[in-house]
Formats: sequence, C-alpha cells, structure tokens
Amino acid sequence: MNLPRGPALGNQAPPLALAPRDMIWCFRKVGGGRAPRQPGQVRKEAAVTGSCSGHLPAFHLFRETARAMASDMFGSPLPAPGDDTPEETGLPEPPAPEGPGLFGDPTPPPAPAPAPVAKPAEQPGYRVLARKYRPTSFDDLIGQDVLVRTLRHAFAQGRVHHAFLLTGVRGVGKTTTARIIARALNCIGVDGNGGPTVDPCGVCPECKAILADRHPDVVELDAASNNSVDDVRELREALRFRASQGRQKVFILDECHMLSGAAFNAFLKTLEEPPSGVTFVLATTELRKVPITIRSRCQTFALRRVPQDALAQHFARICDKESVTAEADALAMIARAADGSVRDGLSLLDQAIGQSGAAEVRAEAVRDMLGLADRAMIIDLMEALMGGDIAAALGIMDRAHELGADPLVILQDLAELCHLLTRFRAAPALRQDGSLPEAERVRGAALAQRLSVPVLGRTWQMLLKGIGELQLEGADRRAAAEMVLIRIAHVADMPTPGDLVKRLTDAGEIGSAPRPAPGGGGGLRAVAGGAPVRAEAAPSPPVTALAQPSTWQEIVALASGVKPLLHAQLRHSVHPVRIAPGRLEINPEPDAPRDLAAQLTALLTESTGQRWTVIISQEAGAPTLAAQGKEAEADRLASARAHPLVQAILAVFPGATIEAVHDGAADAYGLSRSAALPDDDARDFAPPDAEPAYGDDETPPDDF
Repeated sequence: MNLPRGPALGNQAPPLALAPRDMIWCFRKVGGGRAPRQPGQVRKEAAVTGSCSGHLPAFHLFRETARAMASDMFGSPLPAPGDDTPEETGLPEPPAPEGPGLFGDPTPPPAPAPAPVAKPAEQPGYRVLARKYRPTSFDDLIGQDVLVRTLRHAFAQGRVHHAFLLTGVRGVGKTTTARIIARALNCIGVDGNGGPTVDPCGVCPECKAILADRHPDVVELDAASNNSVDDVRELREALRFRASQGRQKVFILDECHMLSGAAFNAFLKTLEEPPSGVTFVLATTELRKVPITIRSRCQTFALRRVPQDALAQHFARICDKESVTAEADALAMIARAADGSVRDGLSLLDQAIGQSGAAEVRAEAVRDMLGLADRAMIIDLMEALMGGDIAAALGIMDRAHELGADPLVILQDLAELCHLLTRFRAAPALRQDGSLPEAERVRGAALAQRLSVPVLGRTWQMLLKGIGELQLEGADRRAAAEMVLIRIAHVADMPTPGDLVKRLTDAGEIGSAPRPAPGGGGGLRAVAGGAPVRAEAAPSPPVTALAQPSTWQEIVALASGVKPLLHAQLRHSVHPVRIAPGRLEINPEPDAPRDLAAQLTALLTESTGQRWTVIISQEAGAPTLAAQGKEAEADRLASARAHPLVQAILAVFPGATIEAVHDGAADAYGLSRSAALPDDDARDFAPPDAEPAYGDDETPPDDF
C-alpha cells in the first residue's frame, strides 16, 4: 500500500502523512469499538497502534490524535485551535494532507450546521374537576360546619390534638381535611415567621410543598397495603427523627379500618403518646371496624353527607368557572345521584360536560347518562299502580325501557316517591318545601291526599322486597320488575288489615239497639223569629229485645269475631266466679291487661243494650274456658279409649293411636251445648242393646 509520508527524521523513515481525521480513525479502529477496556488491553492496543503506523513512532500518532480531541486523557483542556505551539520541542509539524484519505475515500465536504428545530411547548395534562377544585382551606369545605368551627376554636386557643379520626362516606372530604390540617400546622406565613394557623397562606414553601404532595414531613399511607405489624414498626422507627423541613410531622393514615388486629395493638402506645412534633390523622369509612381503644385516643369527627341543594349550588359555581352552561334540573339530577358525595358529583358533572361537548348540559342528556326515568313518568307510574291499572303501568314500564332506564333504578325511584308521599301524608307542611321539584310538590301532594298511610306502607314493603328480587344474581330484571308492578297494582284496591278489622267490627254491631238521644225525645229548633220551638220527636222504631247471656261461654262468644284480642284474653286468662243478670264477677290472671274489666263492660253493654257491672274478685273461680275445653277433650279421649269397639280396633291394628275425638254436640270451646230440659219432659233413653234394670218378676219403685 502506497501511503503518503512526510520528511525524513534523521536516520528514521519519514512518518506517514495522515490527516487528523485519519489518525483518529486508526486509533479508534484499533480499539475495536468495544466497551471500556481493561488495563492490559490498553498496552496491547498501543503496541498494535505502533505497528499499524509503519515506521511512525507511536507517540507521534497519539500526539496527533490527542490534538484532534477536545481534551487529553486526564481531562485537561487542550490549547485553542489558533495556538500552534508544539508540545514537544524539535519535532516539526506534519504537512497538510494531500490526495484521498487512508483508504482512498474522497474527503467529504463539511456537513452544514443543522437548523434549529422549534421544540413544541408541553401541554399540561387535563385535571379532573374533583382534583382541580379540591378545597385548599377550611373555608372551601362545604357541608362540614361543625368540623370547621371546632378546628377554628382549637387553633385559636392552641389546643390542637395530636391525633384526629375522620369518618364519613366516600367523597365528603376526609383526606382533603387531613391535608388542610397538615398545612395549618406547618404554614410559616408570607414573611416566613408565622406559626400554626387555621388559615394557611398557600404561598410559603411549606404550603406549596404540601399542595404538590412532595413535602418530606407529610406522609400519606394506605392502610389497605400497609396493614401489618411490620409496617407499624417501620412507622415507629420513622418517629425517632424530628421533622426535616417543616415544623410538624404529619402522618395521614387512610382507610385505617383495614389494619389488622395485631397492627392496631402495636399502634396503641404510639398513638397515645407520640413525640412532641408528630400529629396523626386517621381516615375511615367504617368507623365500627375501628377498635374502641383507637377511637378513645383520637378526636373523632363525623363528616356528614352534603345536602342536595348545597351540592347543586356548588356545581353551579364550578360551571361558571369552567364557562359551561348547565340547566338547573340537570344539576339537581347530578346532586341527587351523588348521594351526598362531592367527589361522586364532580365526576358525574365532568362526564356530563364531556357528553354535551360545547353545548349546554341539558336534563335530558343527564337523565340518559344516568339511566334514570323521567320524574313525571315515575309519578304517572305510581298513579297507575295505586289505581289498579295494570295495563297502563306496564305501558309506562315499556316506554321507560325504550328510553334506556334501568328496571332496578325505576323501582328505587318508586320507593323514593313512596317515601315522599308518606312524608306528605304524615306532615302536610312538607308540601311547601321549595327545594322539591314542582311536579313532586303539586302532583305528589294530590296523590298523597288520596292514599292512606297503611296503603303507602304496604306499597313500601312490596317495593323493598321487589328491589331485593331484582338484585339476585341471574334474575331477569325487566321481568322481575314487571311482576312487582303487577302485584302492587293487584292489591291496590284490596283493604288493609286495619280496614278488615274495622269492617268486621261494624258487621258485629249490626242489629244492636241504637242509643237514645240525650235529653229525651224532643229537641229545640230555631226559627226565623228567634223564638225557640220544641221539635217533635220522630217516632222511634220498635226495639227488639236482645238475648241476655247466662253462661260464661255465651259471654265470651260475644267477643268472637268482633274483638279478637279481647276474645283470646277472656278465653285463656279469665276465671269466671259468679254470673247474674247485669252483674259479672271474674278473677283475671296476672298476665291479663289492666283495663280488661272496662273492655268487658263496654262489650256487654254494647251487645246486650243493658248496663252491666263487672267486678274483679279474689276468689279462685272456675277454670278458664281454654282449660275447661282441654279437660273436656281429655275426658272424651279417655271415654273413647275405654269403648269396647275402639279397643277392638286398636287390637286389630297394633300401633294405632287416637288423635282426636270430635263431638258434634260440643260448641266452639269443646264444651257441651245441650241445655237441661224441664223436669216433666226429662226422659232417659237406653240404647237398643241395653239389658233391663229389673226382671219380669220385679216391680220398679214408685219414683222410677
């Protein structure tokens, strides 16, 4: 290979005339482009480099290579390009390269400098409404007035507890309140000299770090994934060190009810006596699962559900800030569906805004999004059910199904409307509540006026049972919902149990003598002249004398079918002592009601048309009617067992038993209803197979 060479150096061969880029290439090719080399490899490659350059000394090649690089092997800066002073004296500079490169490649032209590319600005990611409008101070919390007032007084008096326990349903502000407490404890103010305050500034380094979730002294732990004793042990180890940046270390333990029993026990001593610069804030949705030993060491705050009207107003303010137009009915639906949770409501509002696009958030769109039925349609369905119109109810159900309403949601809306109607019926003043929709206040009040509380209670129970049926796994929700509606409509015109008892009572009073008007038969009638004139008494119909009871069975029978409870008490808990016309003495048992004598007096007076006196006696009296019936039944059973025919049957059929003996002559209480006949008509009749008492040659006595 014919390589260009420079002038000779003494008795040595002239060095190769290589350009700096060729020298760098040769040096890099020797290394093989591999990973960092070992010390032994460096010496070996240096020898290979010397042999590669022919008679060119190795140090000369390294010298030219180092000159082409920005720095030497020790990192020292090289001279500027204009400084041509050689580092080694006595060595001439190599001539400029002539001709092609080392392998005959033409010298490439210098590459043009790349044009600067404008880097696109990074667009910040979208923050959901629940995070964007998360409260940052106690003033921003809605619906938690008791909590805010208590904490304000505690900070003002310097009586801030070292452990707080926040409980409530999801989305009411438990974690948000914990972060506000952490900022209030660590805020240093705008000037950097402030102390704990109930109104954090939000601009100091401590507040900014806590708001950005990067403060080293505010630690949030999830008890669901840190619920063991080892996790509590690590937490106790972290308490040994003081706060590194802020004034107070704050540990926020979310869903603390997920801790194990052993972890709770290991946490007791630390929670009761933590270091002076440590504050614990525990949050849970299941307060009953937190041991009482933990609750007794904390200040417990129950965060309430936010009312629907407060939620609707909060959503309206957020829509104004987001430049979004929304109907009031749409916001009311979202607030009702949120069920007191601010986070749930903001998530639904975010979804409704995304669904509407740039247009207005309308009630129809929100209804379709939530799978709800029209409120007016629910009232129409309730009216059809209470009217017993099954065809109309099923038609409304079909229309709701076509609109995409969930059958389970329809039944839940019916139950909610039934509850509202019951409230209207029980407290009519609620009909003037301005927070209720117009349809519910007007049509609902009119419907509640036509229905009774027992009917609404029966409908409520049937709806609850139907909702449970729809929630069963594998059930056809539409078919199950239709069956529930059919049952409710079918019993709509049936009387309630109270109405049945009243009808039976009224039927028992038919035929009783009407009570005479007080003051005799006549009355005064006013005339135009002002002089009172006695009105003629209308002729009263003839009064039929009622039969008077003479036995205890007849007295008890008066209450049968008229007053069932009194009838049962007279039968089982009263011993008759003495019975006379218009007078009755009884000895009730201790379990009998105190007003039994008054009830019995009213019954006898009403049933017989005469005044009765019922006296409580201390005498033992006869057994109760139930005891007499059992005794008579036992006697009949004993007589049946002693009968020869029955004994013959039992002998033929071994193992047979006598279950009951029915006496056609017995009354409803199992006692004989036959009355004694007069003495002159009394006769005794012997059975046909009976033997005569006297023989043919015997004469019966005169009194036979």
